[in-house]
Amino acid sequence: MDEKMSTVADAVDYKGHPADKSRTGGWVPAALSLGIEICERLSTMGIAVNLVTYLGGTMHLPSATSANIVTDFMGTSFLLCLLGGFLADSYLGRYRTIAIFAMVQMLGTCLLAVSTKLPQLRPPPCKYTDVTQCKQANSFQMGILYLSLYLIALGTGGLKSSVSGFGTDQFDEKNEKEKAQMAYFFNRFFFVISTGTLMAVTVLVYIQDEVGRSWGYGICSASMFIALMIFFSGTKRYRYKKCSGSPVVHICQVVSAASGKKTAKLPSDISLLYEDLPEASRIHHTDQFRFLDKASVVTEDDYRQGSFMMNPWKLCPVTRVEEVKKMIRLLPIWATTIIFWTTYAQMITFSVEQATTMERTIGHFQIPAGSLTVFFVGAILISLAVYDRFIIPLCKKWRGEPGFTNLQLIGIGLFLSAMGMAAAAVVEVKRLSVAKKYNETTTLPITVFYLIPQFFLVGAGEGFIYTGQLDFFITQSPKGMKTMSTGLFLTTLSLGFFFSSLLVSIVKATTGSSDKQGWLGEHINKGRLDCFYGLLAALSFFNFGLFLLSAAWFRKKTVRQAPEMEIVVKE
Repeated sequence: MDEKMSTVADAVDYKGHPADKSRTGGWVPAALSLGIEICERLSTMGIAVNLVTYLGGTMHLPSATSANIVTDFMGTSFLLCLLGGFLADSYLGRYRTIAIFAMVQMLGTCLLAVSTKLPQLRPPPCKYTDVTQCKQANSFQMGILYLSLYLIALGTGGLKSSVSGFGTDQFDEKNEKEKAQMAYFFNRFFFVISTGTLMAVTVLVYIQDEVGRSWGYGICSASMFIALMIFFSGTKRYRYKKCSGSPVVHICQVVSAASGKKTAKLPSDISLLYEDLPEASRIHHTDQFRFLDKASVVTEDDYRQGSFMMNPWKLCPVTRVEEVKKMIRLLPIWATTIIFWTTYAQMITFSVEQATTMERTIGHFQIPAGSLTVFFVGAILISLAVYDRFIIPLCKKWRGEPGFTNLQLIGIGLFLSAMGMAAAAVVEVKRLSVAKKYNETTTLPITVFYLIPQFFLVGAGEGFIYTGQLDFFITQSPKGMKTMSTGLFLTTLSLGFFFSSLLVSIVKATTGSSDKQGWLGEHINKGRLDCFYGLLAALSFFNFGLFLLSAAWFRKKTVRQAPEMEIVVKE
């Protein structure tokens, strides 16, 4: 009995023995993994926020092409979180996944540092401000750049899917003290991400612009190496969770079983549906998506030679079907949060390009264009601090509730981002009017601080929507699909970036031609970026309306469930 009390039931130590509570887990091992997360943010965001200036200024690529390369890079990074999560859940475990993908990202940043250092890997310098008059990077030079970027994206995907989960693995949810520590760790995790981003958009961007990009990227590689050594130092103190299999397989099994029995009739008494899980682990039947219930209908095909044969691809328990139903219920909310990350993409692409054309000096110091995103990160930290210190106490006092619900947080984030795009369109009208008067000037006589409202509004929006989304997808998903739901959340970031690339390509093709630049093209001073921002603002407000409808549907459907009933096992 004493031995059971001193060990964690579902965790082992580095030797594979039951994890001893006194020797493994807790705050210190959990904190060792945070260094990896800080360095991942330092690398990914330090590259993303300043990459568009490198692509245009050094590789001599057109404005729209540069923006799409950045958004494709970011989109792929978050999409690969699904691969990282699948490998961690099914084969490698979180510890090995973190170790392997941290080394992959370190290799990518090292290769990027080399590619920006060697003159053979970039086109010759050009004195013209119009990139159409400069020699663009050739296919070999772009190939090395793409290899570097997508190695970093692969590393990001593996790390982002596992670091937060590995940190929470160090706490025992059945122990009240450790459960409280885990909640505190989880709440501070986003603050750590923001800290890494803040370092990236200030210190790292400054080093890239003023000292050299190879130095900036080399620092990313070196810092990841140090963080990896720190991570390895805790190997003997970590708690490890065994691989439990991928939820994707379980979803496919339910869909396969339901499709195979599409002609089967559902029983009028749902207690006849198949269930093999113990009562404490069951999810009771609901009336939504009844076609999936056919996966739990027992037919003659489930019997072979008079004995019952349970094939998970042909027959699934009610609980497994209900888990899939729960995931389906999340999809409307999931779909209506994608557009936010499309607006976010503009903050690290076109907004940075806007900054390069504007007056950025304070005294004798010139602010790097990529560092304007410090207002973006600052808005996140300020909004979180205001929410934590003022809004939550007020809500407790007036409504008796600890702050806004996760859906309300998401709604606030979507509305702020729509307002941010509207503000961006207004500012761009002003900037373009100045550009027409001074079309031969490299730096326009208009202060870069005009861009602060769009950075601040979208940044504050991220502070609300990120925490709201993360809480929503984790708390509303089935217990066995937490990793899957986190991956679903991260795909909204990925699809938002990819949609940005698609939207830029469509707008460029429909508004431009061989003899006309259109809204987006070679240089933003000759386009109509204000119209593009206006389009995004309109789409964002329309999407906000769809979100309100989806949220109302979700609340209605989750409240109106069938009453609990006993499910018997068919043998």
